[in-house]
Amino acid sequence: MTATAFCLHALGSSSEEFAALRAELSGTLDLVGIDLPGFGSSSAVTGTTVEEMAVLVERAIGTSGATEWALVGHSMGGKVASVVAGRTMSGANGLFGLRAVVLLAASPLSPEPMDEERRATMLAWAADHEIGPDEAAEFVDANTAHRLAPEPYASAVHDVQRADRGAWTAWLLRGSREDWSDTIAPSPVPALVLAGAEDGDLGPDAQRELNLPHWPQGEFDVVPGAAHLLPWEQPRGVADRIRSFWERRVDHGPTVPTVSARLIASPRVSARTRAVLAARALPDDPAAQPRALSVAQLATLRAVARVVVPQPDEHQVDLALRVDAQLADGLGDGWRVDGLPADPDAYRAALDALAPEAAVSDEHLAGVLDAVDDGSYSPVGGTTVGGAPVGGVLDAGQLRAWFKDAGVDLVKQWLAHPATMAAIDYDGFANGGDGVRKQGFQLLGAGQREAWEPDGATP
Repeated sequence: MTATAFCLHALGSSSEEFAALRAELSGTLDLVGIDLPGFGSSSAVTGTTVEEMAVLVERAIGTSGATEWALVGHSMGGKVASVVAGRTMSGANGLFGLRAVVLLAASPLSPEPMDEERRATMLAWAADHEIGPDEAAEFVDANTAHRLAPEPYASAVHDVQRADRGAWTAWLLRGSREDWSDTIAPSPVPALVLAGAEDGDLGPDAQRELNLPHWPQGEFDVVPGAAHLLPWEQPRGVADRIRSFWERRVDHGPTVPTVSARLIASPRVSARTRAVLAARALPDDPAAQPRALSVAQLATLRAVARVVVPQPDEHQVDLALRVDAQLADGLGDGWRVDGLPADPDAYRAALDALAPEAAVSDEHLAGVLDAVDDGSYSPVGGTTVGGAPVGGVLDAGQLRAWFKDAGVDLVKQWLAHPATMAAIDYDGFANGGDGVRKQGFQLLGAGQREAWEPDGATP
């Protein structure tokens, strides 16, 4: 099933700006445009602050029933998309299923850089009358690298003209100046940040400095022959970059079944739990570099993972990469077998010992791991001094103990994925949410009596 991408437009535009992009991406993503308050067919009555726009978008996504989706935000819509993505990943807005974010010449979470003279000019256009055709045309021309073809040009100008004066003014005076940078945490969501080569205030430098740092898993690219109105100017170039990004970074790994995704999004799940599951459901980056292990050691651990936790080829979680992150972050279970070095050192030594065996074949490695498990496999040069491997090599007993720990780590990472939980029919995380049946204790009543207990009862 094709994932849905909810598209949020720029100032003075509407969902119509994504029409050409929708046609270009057909079969890859199903683009659904949302008119922000005061633009397109949406009334400004629903509110023009960034908060109010974000709430409108969140309601539209929730109402759609989509359980695998992305956000595309252009300029003004980029700031709103970043807020919605942040609140989704924190579990706060009750949504689940976000897979990726695409930002097109996006306004940042921090105040948007804008030439004050240009701001004053645009405010004057809507000061005491509707924006006129000449003013709308001036706006479109100022934000494109080249004159648009007649049909998209007419549509872009028409969108500016029909913009609500109050919404137009609210963005220029307030929304663009709102600072959400300390409210929305850096996001683990795969992100594509695009800039028009000839854009001004929100061009390549601004995107690198103001938007890209918020997305540690982000990619950046520049679209030539375009200024600020990317979807109007270069729909094919933008679509090609989105398609490549989606196929490389997002469209792989398991997806959470619809029923389970809706359960996770329900009030029966706490925001904190929803946030944890949202992060676990994100696709692994195939090109990610290991943080605790070497590239060769990670490759060996991937081979071990294939033996220990076989997965369907088309729905694999990169368990080895997730264990590497666990090692780098020091997030083990706190237990260590007596005689083993620290977890990262044990992993490095064991994987170096197993590397020649893993290079033969997975079938061969499976036999070796059986021998490791029963203690009959002796790594070459496996000696220790004071429990530490000499020359980075574990002895047979240490290797056996490591393998048991590694098996636990790999299985734990597999079971932690919400798609696996769905496959084994586990829903124990849906145990109360943040409402009346709040998780944990609201009050620990030690030393207090229930109303029915007699005065002399011992608590």
